[in-house]
Amino acid sequence: MKKMFFLSVILFVSVFFVFAQSDPKMSAGVGPEINMNSRENFALGVVLGFNYDLTLSYAVGVTVTASNNLSGISVIEPAALFRWYFLGREQGWFGQTDAGGFFASEDGETVTLFMVGIRGGLRMPFGNKFFIEPYVRVGYPFFFGIGAMAGMEF
Repeated sequence: MKKMFFLSVILFVSVFFVFAQSDPKMSAGVGPEINMNSRENFALGVVLGFNYDLTLSYAVGVTVTASNNLSGISVIEPAALFRWYFLGREQGWFGQTDAGGFFASEDGETVTLFMVGIRGGLRMPFGNKFFIEPYVRVGYPFFFGIGAMAGMEF
């Protein structure tokens, strides 16, 4: 029993130091997106995102994308995200996985699907607090999206 307790304490302390950093960073951003949330042509949308940096290389968070094809199809995509900064947060290049819901409304009917995707982009800082983040994403059921977010770290 003492060995199990000792191993549990070591594991807890190890995990704490892996995820600890000197200045935890949270960020929030908003921006436009063009995507394929439409039967034909493109849809215009807006994305809102929140991230919490676990380390200098990994972050978790949520995004919500709302889009409309201007012909009667509206889509809302809430998703959880896991982000990996390839060269660390200071360099900005990232890959991200998204998973969540896909709620499409057309002619008064709503279709609910599972959404999954990957995203790649670059976080470009402006000063200590602000950033611009162009990205490209692909996945199901939206096929692709191209956008940019502007935001603030706190």
